[in-house]
Amino acid sequence: IANIKYEELKALIESNKDLVLIDVRSDGEVNGGRIPGSLYFFHIDAALSMNPDDFKAKYGATKPALNAPHMVFYCQTGRRGEMAAGNARQRGYTNARNYAGAYSEWSRRQRN
Repeated sequence: IANIKYEELKALIESNKDLVLIDVRSDGEVNGGRIPGSLYFFHIDAALSMNPDDFKAKYGATKPALNAPHMVFYCQTGRRGEMAAGNARQRGYTNARNYAGAYSEWSRRQRN
């Protein structure tokens, strides 16, 4: 699975409106903070299987296109994000990547 580094993700967040950033952590983890602009869905299979209207109703966002140029998943430490990105790739999301540093790195580096 292709990974993305902190610096790349930060640059995408600051400059790219085409970024689809997906948080796959649990409710408790999400309540502790999120990366700005991220969508949250714990059940990746269900979310990516939805039709676009149902997706919009549930998540308040447009369902990502299969060829979304920048689709990045993240979790707390990297493993679930990696699995989610692999799952998305199997579903045809060709540009799905994992932020390997995950929220643990993001939150630490944002404090510095």
